[in-house]
Amino acid sequence: QVQLVESGGGLVQPGRSLRLSCAASGFTFSNYVMMWYRQAPGKERELVASIVRNGASTNYADSVKGRFTISRDDAKNTVYLQMNSLKAEDTAAYYCKATNWVYEYWGQGTQVTVSS
Repeated sequence: QVQLVESGGGLVQPGRSLRLSCAASGFTFSNYVMMWYRQAPGKERELVASIVRNGASTNYADSVKGRFTISRDDAKNTVYLQMNSLKAEDTAAYYCKATNWVYEYWGQGTQVTVSS
């Protein structure tokens, strides 16, 4: 059974940091591109960051470049999203996705709220 389980969300003040984790099981994690998406209330889901299968390449949305870092640990079947200098506009539900361009799997999401 395929599972992607996000964790690490919560309420944080502007300027602070959070690290999200997404633990995968039920498929060969190392063969999949991993992505983080987010969806704010009333907005479409947007791609935040992605990391290729061997971790050699990453990509980020312009809105998070320089503040967020995606990484993966294939030994732990886990992808991370380190979020620094958080802003109110980063408030959203964050989802991880695994894809090999044939199959794709989604997690259930974790809420991040940035507020003073």
